[in-house]
Amino acid sequence: MGVRLILKDGEMTAVLSGEIDHHSAREIRGAIDEAASKVKPKLLTLDFSAVQFMDSSGVGLIMGRCKLMQIWGGSVRIANLQPKIEKIVSLAGLNQLCSIVKDVKIHEAN
Repeated sequence: MGVRLILKDGEMTAVLSGEIDHHSAREIRGAIDEAASKVKPKLLTLDFSAVQFMDSSGVGLIMGRCKLMQIWGGSVRIANLQPKIEKIVSLAGLNQLCSIVKDVKIHEAN
């Protein structure tokens, strides 16, 4: 699967990898939502540093996580976007729903 979850100090980081298309987005969504529903983090970081391709399914993945976190009073941060994916995110207007940051170092939970 293309996601590794890290939980630390009330925050959850989803380190995404590979390609995000219709099939993989469903698996990633399920993994994130299952873990998030248990811990209800205040911040969900979606780390795209290892994602080479994303289509509209990835946009839907991000939008859905933003809505979910909003329900729980939390927020979403998108980190480490590749230039092509950053353009897709920007054109979709996702910067209105969540924060976009560059060069974020993800630290493993102990």
